[in-house]
Amino acid sequence: MNFIKKNWIGILVCFIIAVPSWLIGKRFPVVGGPIIAILAGMLIALVWTDKGKAEAGIKWTSKIVLQTAVVLLGFGMNLGVILQTGKQSLPIIICTIGISLLIAWILRKVMKVPANTSILVGVGSSICGGSAIAATAPVIDADDDEVAQAISVIFFFNVLAAIFFPIIGKVIGFDTASGDAFGIFAGTAINDTSSVTAAASTWDSMWNLGSETLNKAVTVKLTRTLAIIPITLVLAAVRARQAAKTEQKTNGFSLKKAFPMFILYFVIASIITTICISLGVNADVFAPLKELSKFFIIMAMAAIGLNSNVIKLIKTGGKPILLGACCWIGITLVSLLMQHVMGIW
Repeated sequence: MNFIKKNWIGILVCFIIAVPSWLIGKRFPVVGGPIIAILAGMLIALVWTDKGKAEAGIKWTSKIVLQTAVVLLGFGMNLGVILQTGKQSLPIIICTIGISLLIAWILRKVMKVPANTSILVGVGSSICGGSAIAATAPVIDADDDEVAQAISVIFFFNVLAAIFFPIIGKVIGFDTASGDAFGIFAGTAINDTSSVTAAASTWDSMWNLGSETLNKAVTVKLTRTLAIIPITLVLAAVRARQAAKTEQKTNGFSLKKAFPMFILYFVIASIITTICISLGVNADVFAPLKELSKFFIIMAMAAIGLNSNVIKLIKTGGKPILLGACCWIGITLVSLLMQHVMGIW
């Protein structure tokens, strides 16, 4: 009862923002519900500066609901199908993730971008956009301004990719009789599922390929999503060591800190899905949980928007955007190079 009394107002506010954002996002998938929710939250925060009794619930939503969304994301993972498809795309995925994280690390030093922002932009660019940011933010104790900054940067380049990647694919000569080459390109070089879907669907429409490109791109994209697990665990371990050295929050290595439990639950959810599907359970059974995961991410983004300082984000936005651009260009070039070397196109 104390929990409800303390948090219900803030949770309700986030829910009220999330519902129309979710519906509008379905209508305009390239933009997506999370971006609409975070922008709505930011605009409301400009006039609603004293959140009073709602503040606790908003903070709870931005943390716990976000982690819950990541766990539910695991119910969209059929590890068998992902690993089978991953054999072809895995070398490309590893190289694109590696180059993005390397670029983010180097430019953090050169441009003096805040550490958490550079990590979130690097991880979001290289793995799976908002989902990766959602999983990483609690691990590195990123604040809502840093999350909002990273989400905004990722969104900007997602839209560019959705628009221009089909044009690039045509110009450089991808096979138009098959969706494999462009599907792998979209799945490895575009970070958010909505933009992957938009670009792949456009390619299918351009060349009358049904849903061949879309199926390939989404499966490759889900394979990339599995990188959330090792990346977050490495970041958590590094964070715990730093805390131990500086005697912040802990006097030694903390297993709980180094192993975020919600990532473990994400893995368990993926295993449950894989086992059930292998036993003949229809994958559609898990569709409501996947949809709930998307809605929870939208709710959490509304909370993050409400907790963000728009003026501060605008003033400090230049460097993260440049960082995101460098990561995006690096990933695109490496994806194309690897496909060419591997003879995919």
